[in-house]
Amino acid sequence: MSQSVSLTFPDGSVRQFAAGTTGRDVAESISKSLVKKAVAVAVDGSLRDLSDPIVDGRIEIVTRTDPRAVELIRHDAAHVMAEAVQSLWPGTQVTIGPVIENGFYYDFKRVHPESQEDWPFTPDDLPKIETKMKEIIARNDAFTKEIWPRNKARETFADMGEAYKVELVDAIPEDQDLKIYRQGKWFDLCRGPHMASTGQIGTAFKLMKVAGAYWRGDSNNPMLTRIYGTAWATQEELDQYLHVLAEAEKRDHRKLGREMDLFHFQEEGPGVVFWHGKGWRIFQALTSYMRRRLAGTYEEVNAPQVLDKSLWETSGHWGWYNENMFGVKSAHAFVNPDDKEADQRVFALKPMNCPGHVQIFKHGLKSYRELPIRLAEFGLVHRYEASGALHGLMRVRGFTQDDAHVFCTDEQLAGECLRINELILSVYEDFGFHEVVVKLSTRPEKRVGSDALWDRAEAVMMEVLKTIEEQSEGRIKTDILPGEGAFYGPKFEYTLKDAIGREWQCGTTQVDFNLPERFGAFYIDQNSEKQQPVMIHRAICGSMERFLGILIENFAGHLPLWMAPVQVVVATITSEADDYGREVAEALRDAGLLVETDFRNEKINYKVREHSVTKVPVIIVCGKKEAEERSVNIRRLGSQAQTPMLLDEAITSLVEEATPPDVRRRQLARRKVA
Repeated sequence: MSQSVSLTFPDGSVRQFAAGTTGRDVAESISKSLVKKAVAVAVDGSLRDLSDPIVDGRIEIVTRTDPRAVELIRHDAAHVMAEAVQSLWPGTQVTIGPVIENGFYYDFKRVHPESQEDWPFTPDDLPKIETKMKEIIARNDAFTKEIWPRNKARETFADMGEAYKVELVDAIPEDQDLKIYRQGKWFDLCRGPHMASTGQIGTAFKLMKVAGAYWRGDSNNPMLTRIYGTAWATQEELDQYLHVLAEAEKRDHRKLGREMDLFHFQEEGPGVVFWHGKGWRIFQALTSYMRRRLAGTYEEVNAPQVLDKSLWETSGHWGWYNENMFGVKSAHAFVNPDDKEADQRVFALKPMNCPGHVQIFKHGLKSYRELPIRLAEFGLVHRYEASGALHGLMRVRGFTQDDAHVFCTDEQLAGECLRINELILSVYEDFGFHEVVVKLSTRPEKRVGSDALWDRAEAVMMEVLKTIEEQSEGRIKTDILPGEGAFYGPKFEYTLKDAIGREWQCGTTQVDFNLPERFGAFYIDQNSEKQQPVMIHRAICGSMERFLGILIENFAGHLPLWMAPVQVVVATITSEADDYGREVAEALRDAGLLVETDFRNEKINYKVREHSVTKVPVIIVCGKKEAEERSVNIRRLGSQAQTPMLLDEAITSLVEEATPPDVRRRQLARRKVA
């Protein structure tokens, strides 16, 4: 057995330590102040307890300010929450408590001490638990690890009435150590690691909500109560997180969709959108904008929604993607399955547009002179999502994909990727998204195509990625996601940041070796030989429904005037101004604006408040004075101020503001030429 270990430090220096040296010993050998700040140690990037003996490798002392410490803070906070719950309500069973994104949770089984019936926790219990957690943290109990024999663990938890822990013990493979972590007298089964003591958690935590959860996620198992919490390194980070949550709740597109009367969902159509008139106007405004952006460079096509499963078998979707697809037969075949005369063929609702576009490309011979051929479609697609995953417009089963496929030569690949990138970034700019990250996802372990093809495609896309960063002068960030590519080729993913800092992955550019080969797609080259084209999948919004959900939340319902379903409401102060109000509304409509009127016998402040709830961007107020002067008062959403203007000036100003950004650019370009 080696008598020493060799450790490489972040500065590159190498030092020898005696075998059995712990992470705490190493920190102490550097400085007394460091050991006080240390919460864990990382060896070759893997976090370990400070009390663990160190082995050869690259070592880092992790302090509480290290970003990696946040996960430890949350893990430890979960244990403290479990102790607090059992301290307040003895007999409550503790099950599992993992760290999740931005927080942690623990599942509990509590029964009433008198009735012995299930006694779920409620939000009213959370402040009591938080208070008890702060007491435990203030005790600053050390976290200590013990390795127990399996029998001891089973007997101990059984004697405590912890039936779920016994089941977890039995589920741990025989070749794995069974770890117990203590904090004072309280202990739990846990893989670790943990920080040195409960005091290092700090007080920047909050319990967020309670929910029901089946044991191990199985509806056949007992229902437990799940308590969610969040924890951060500093109070400032916690406050910022809670602020973002509050903002997100106010901006929730489902809430705004109801207030603005845009859409709804119902049980008879799970995961599909019932668009109301105003919502459909927004949808069409987005679609029209995208059509204008594609005009002249893409040919818009439309492929069938229902195709025989044989096509999906050829494409590979039936094998690779069938759990996300909807299969269909004729209704008669379902009602009369034994009817030999009934058409028993199986069809599929298309989950994506690409196989249909390959069929369109294949229809008729294509010459190299015609390439690149760019086919676009606003195609309605259907993908199965578990009912629990459905979330408003953000996660649906039926949606419109702003899909396009470019068929080009190998030499044209880089140029097409750059052209697509320019289009995607320009679209995002028009919607006010200026912070964008472009990520290159490289070959996954399971893939189609030769390594040579992947080498070539990845090399091209790596060069494109460098060009994107250089051309943006650092404004667009880039990243590499190793192994995250599609099975058929590498891809770019476009992630944008919204007004409250949340990130959304939207656009993609994907290189495909698979479909052209599977379907035998080819073009005739300059030597009259058949060649397989490179196929690029391209989406900008991705799901139009989801992109609209993102826009509604990004703008908090205050959509730009050109997208608003109602751009102007003309409201009168007195009935004497109604005739003038009608004239104003008619003039605005003639100018192409979407206008409603409000001539009700209500006070003007009441009218303004009501239309503000539905997020009408402009309210034009008309009274007797305005009628005499042929003027209007313009009131903007979210502002108390009124701006008086002559009617003709107001119309000119609003028409200019309601002009979509792409149309405005063309108008400016024409003026410069003129």
